Amino acid sequence: MSVQALENEAPFASRAFAKDAEGRAQHGPDASGSASTGADGKPIQTVNLGPLKLKNRYFLAPLAGVSDWPFRMLCREMGASMAHTEMISSFGLVHGGDQTLSYLERPADERPFGIQVFGHIPEILAAGARVAVEKYGPVDAVDINMGCPVKKVCCNGAGAAMLKDPRLVEQMVRKLVEAVSPLPVTVKIRAGWDEEHKNAPEIAKACEQGGAVGVGLHPRTRAQLYRGRADWDLIAKTKRAVGISVWGSGDLFTAQAAMRMLRETGADAARIARGACGHPWIFRELLALERGETPPEVTLTEWRAMILRHVDLAVADKRGLYKIERAADAPPRRAFRENGGHVHEELNEQTAELAAIRELRKHLLWYTRGRRGGLAFRKLAPTLCTVADVKAALDRIFPEDGSVPAEVAAEPAPREMTAED
Repeated sequence: MSVQALENEAPFASRAFAKDAEGRAQHGPDASGSASTGADGKPIQTVNLGPLKLKNRYFLAPLAGVSDWPFRMLCREMGASMAHTEMISSFGLVHGGDQTLSYLERPADERPFGIQVFGHIPEILAAGARVAVEKYGPVDAVDINMGCPVKKVCCNGAGAAMLKDPRLVEQMVRKLVEAVSPLPVTVKIRAGWDEEHKNAPEIAKACEQGGAVGVGLHPRTRAQLYRGRADWDLIAKTKRAVGISVWGSGDLFTAQAAMRMLRETGADAARIARGACGHPWIFRELLALERGETPPEVTLTEWRAMILRHVDLAVADKRGLYKIERAADAPPRRAFRENGGHVHEELNEQTAELAAIRELRKHLLWYTRGRRGGLAFRKLAPTLCTVADVKAALDRIFPEDGSVPAEVAAEPAPREMTAED
């Protein structure tokens, strides 16, 4: 999923100061998401991916331009049991591109660590995954992207373009399984190329025959991109068609929607994408609901603290806190060319902070979406350049005492949105 898709207005429920009918906020799950039982004795369901056992069935989907290690860390702390990297070019892995390698950066304790790779040539796809596993591990699971609808990916035959050829899908999966065995291999797929070719069950069977242990289905076609309603019925049909794990996604904007999808489709797991952007607490809420508990309130204090921590982590990322060293036998860096390539330069503390805040603006807008004051904050967002700027903006628009500033008073109160919105 791309950042562009996330910029679209979507049916997010209001996330401001949510409480139950009696205003209670107790009975929250621990943030670790460890398997346990709630007040009514309900256990947290686990998911097996080959030899890998995940402690719950709630995953963060790979999000292009979003799923860096700071965001993955926050979602995992809220309970996500798996958070793959954004999709990584297998060609870039083979040729040692600096930007490509940066997608593998993470703290040592991010385990299990799952990567998502893409490509259109079976041998290159397998070779790229093997580079990541053998030279930049430990890696615990590998996912293949066969769902990206972006033109520059599909025009090369990668991403969702592979849905046109089930035989190629099986070959791609088989090659990668052979390359990284015994690591579990999963595949991200879509409903199909277009409405006339909705072949997700057939593609899932091809993945199973190739040796994949699971498929994650986003039940929209490539032609739909992120428009329209996700076809949850297709998740159920795909689940019935195969014996491997099936993860459902699509329109999971709230914890309640994700639980409903699991009930209606029989999917083994929920892969949360847009629903986690600006609201990593969705994983905590899912675990609470599964335990039969009332999800805890996201207080103003907690909300502000999450944003400021995300800001600090993003700056640490740009300053190279977990910078990956190129393997000794990696191909040499390609020289910068005016008509292509990347300038290789080290960021100092100041330029790292500027770069981090610039890239983090999208997250800041997502955090404030659905809150009274979000419109005023959106006007300020382009001017935010430093950590101090972000804190000052929060203090101005969302003061710690919960008061409503004059420039926010005219904004409408948050409301529940429907899918039609």
